[in-house]
Amino acid sequence: MPPPGGFEAVKYKRNLPFRGPSGLVILGAVTAVCAYGFYRVGMGNLERRELQREKVWSRIHLVPLLLAEGDRDAYRRQQAALEREKEIMKDVKGWEVGKSVYNGRQYRSVDSIVLV
Repeated sequence: MPPPGGFEAVKYKRNLPFRGPSGLVILGAVTAVCAYGFYRVGMGNLERRELQREKVWSRIHLVPLLLAEGDRDAYRRQQAALEREKEIMKDVKGWEVGKSVYNGRQYRSVDSIVLV
């Protein structure tokens, strides 16, 4: 026999949960994220370009200092070599310290390459 008041109603309707945002919302979110990413990449490129420009100009401004330092070092080494030559050749008669073994009078400094 049926219970008093009858049987409980049969639940036949589908009870589906919310499935998430719509495709249009997802497309908008992806577009916004990509736009923000491209913005950040552009700002990073500008920053990197500025740092590269600063590095190039700092190297350009350092070239005279580095050349002068190299010249001082070459002069110091040349003087030390002359002192060593004087000490080694002190017993040889007629030896002139620092005189070139070649018969040319033209002075050539040590060639150097500056890479920027």
